[in-house]
Amino acid sequence: MTFKPHGIIPALVTPLKDDESIDEKGLRAVVNHVIEGGVHGVFAVGSQGEFYALSKEEKRQVLKIVIDEVDGRVPVYAGTGALTTKEVIDLTKMAADMGAAAASVLTPFFIVPSQDELIRHYEAVANAVDLPILLYGNPMRTRVDLETATVVKLAQVDNIIGIKDSSGNLALTADYIDNAPEDFAVIAGNDALIYAILLMGGKGAIAATSNAVPKLVVSIYENIQSGDLKAARAAQAALAPLRKAFTLSTFPVVVKEAMEVIGVCGGRAKHPVGRMPQEARKKLEEIIETLREYL
Repeated sequence: MTFKPHGIIPALVTPLKDDESIDEKGLRAVVNHVIEGGVHGVFAVGSQGEFYALSKEEKRQVLKIVIDEVDGRVPVYAGTGALTTKEVIDLTKMAADMGAAAASVLTPFFIVPSQDELIRHYEAVANAVDLPILLYGNPMRTRVDLETATVVKLAQVDNIIGIKDSSGNLALTADYIDNAPEDFAVIAGNDALIYAILLMGGKGAIAATSNAVPKLVVSIYENIQSGDLKAARAAQAALAPLRKAFTLSTFPVVVKEAMEVIGVCGGRAKHPVGRMPQEARKKLEEIIETLREYL
């Protein structure tokens, strides 16, 4: 596989209308907002995109809109995680047929497969498609770990090209980087750790905050690439309040309402997730105001 994941890749929000149907106009606006901010790819139908709440047809609709609006400007990564191997293969084939550049496959959730079962799961998905695959570990939400030995073994599969690591565990991230092949891309999935993971040898970040402030998040990556570590560290520090704001309300509504605050699209999430409480929304607006120079 010659595809090399790198840079800042927003985990796109999925804008919704009041009836919870897909807001095509809003989604196209999000795509253009982040591309104008200099991102290196976009990631549709991930956790921030509410994959867990979307039907297969809604996922197809989102991917169709995103791929069309991107129009080849940057690679489109598709989230194809699901509970069963059969469903993941079905979704990944759909993404490949629609023109996605790569798929990001979250571990199963609710169930807790063994490491051997995870290896068989990912091998089956990779063998079923001719598409680059990113493993995706997010144990804080799934309660499923991807151990280093498991990742190293899966890195030997030709089209398994990297991992989105949302563990928040820098020791584990370092283990992935140190033990996997050099061309295996470890991608940060925790926006608070982009700077640290890039310095350790990570190749980029799939970042929810880059929906709202793509220029700021991109500057972390670009400054590290140019050797200006002081500027990169300052950008990471400037991003910190927005990342910490994730705790102000129920996931994933904070980033969605941030997009509303900056005027790109509406901030509704799929129920039962509701709107942010008034005081929390006010705090979010104050944080966004401090970041106006990056919009």
